[in-house]
Amino acid sequence: MSSIRNIYCVGRNYVLHAKELNNEVPTSPFMFSKPTHALVEANGNTIVLPGERGSVHYETELVIRIGKPYEKGIAVDELVNGLAIGIDFTLRDIQNEMKKRGYPWLLAKGFPNSAVVSKFVTFPGVERCKSMDFVLIKNGVKAQQGNIQHMLFDLQTIIDFSAQHFGLGEGDIIFTGTPEGVGEIADGDHMSLLWGGQIVGECTVHLA
Repeated sequence: MSSIRNIYCVGRNYVLHAKELNNEVPTSPFMFSKPTHALVEANGNTIVLPGERGSVHYETELVIRIGKPYEKGIAVDELVNGLAIGIDFTLRDIQNEMKKRGYPWLLAKGFPNSAVVSKFVTFPGVERCKSMDFVLIKNGVKAQQGNIQHMLFDLQTIIDFSAQHFGLGEGDIIFTGTPEGVGEIADGDHMSLLWGGQIVGECTVHLA
């Protein structure tokens, strides 16, 4: 995990998720970032999150890892060398207040342990990814299921946009957006992250 450099995130990249939170559907990639202090691996551990700042929501996402310096025109399959399933934990009450005031989302998105990732596996290529779903199981019940086919902005668009506006290089990761079905977590919730039907990460949440 120490090799991770920048953490970029795509907001509102699935239409039904944007609608479930009553947000406008974007016409270009809607990006934000998280500090590296937010990053933690789901490896059967207990992850501590703030329990005194209002509702904490899970947002399950496919996460890609950049394997070499970006060059204009480079294809996703050449650039990306790893894939994980992640959870973008969000302080929803704080985020709603930030949105009302027109403030950045950092307080709601950037707290420690808010960027959870499973182990990284070898990136199988874009076309193969389209045939595989990512899933969050919460306390034994399926909470979210997504497929990159349903993204508003595909992986190539996200990568090119990120490189143009922020820079993109080896060790950067991108949370590519969450599908519908986000919801609140409770203390003691057990989360399993699945890719192609296989568990690739697990954790238990402790709200402190």
